Amino acid sequence: MIEAIQEKIKEYQTIIIHRHERPDPDALGSQLGLAQLIKELYPEKKVRVVGEEEPSLVFLGNMEQVSDLDYENALVIVCDTANTPRVDDKRFNNGAFLVKIDHHPNEEPYGDLVWVDPSFSSTSEMIVEFVIQGGKHGYSLSPESALLLYAGIVGDTGRFLYDNTTPDTLRRTSLLIEQNFDQTKFYSNLHKKELKMTRLQGYVLQHFSIISEVVGVMKITKDDLEQFQVSSSESSQLVNAFSDVEGLKAWVFFVEDTDKIRVRIRSKGPVINKIAAEHDGGGHPRAAGATAYSWDETEEIIAKLVDACK
Repeated sequence: MIEAIQEKIKEYQTIIIHRHERPDPDALGSQLGLAQLIKELYPEKKVRVVGEEEPSLVFLGNMEQVSDLDYENALVIVCDTANTPRVDDKRFNNGAFLVKIDHHPNEEPYGDLVWVDPSFSSTSEMIVEFVIQGGKHGYSLSPESALLLYAGIVGDTGRFLYDNTTPDTLRRTSLLIEQNFDQTKFYSNLHKKELKMTRLQGYVLQHFSIISEVVGVMKITKDDLEQFQVSSSESSQLVNAFSDVEGLKAWVFFVEDTDKIRVRIRSKGPVINKIAAEHDGGGHPRAAGATAYSWDETEEIIAKLVDACK
């Protein structure tokens, strides 16, 4: 599959790379990292990255303006996105050929070529393997591409604390570190917080609740977001704010948006992506997202989490 994708990249002059909405470090790392790799190998090609920008992660790179005409005869690659409703910029189907690269369970195998492998910690780790296998075609790492892929792996492994960090993950990461990018500067950018986020974190730590001694719950309303001048996407940085509380087996973060409630679920063991799938979402067994359309529905999700923990 890697070989087939590399042949398609060689074939097309215009390549447009997408990823999921409300991007995290892995979405951006895999998208921007793959784009950087292709640009370095094929400087004559037009390689574009699209989607809404996440203010806290713009230090990784910026998105680009792409016209509808650019999609004609273009290769489109979607990174780190399990299902089509979550793809950022809905023009991803307008190209001549579509490739899906993802490490989430393959619930929706969209695209003309599908490379999905949940054994990888992240899509960024998959792109590292893409480089390794593509060495015979001229693919190689640079400090710029290595930094981006490192960001994605760090994000989805929780700085190598989660159990999706395998020996192979660390071996591939070592290849990135060999490129001698500035790790100190990266972590400084990744963890810096605006004052408003620090104040919201204090509010979260004061107001989260624990249900049945095993499930942590935090509900942030539109009024809360307005009070702290924080966006719904920015609040996602705090999903693990109370994760270390003794006894918690799972926790859920509800954030009220314009016409829905965004749901972020995490777990220390119980499988939670099936619960997310029942509420317009999905993800990994221990890290998933969903959507609720009323506060009553959030109570249903909490009850299911309690049952899963029991």
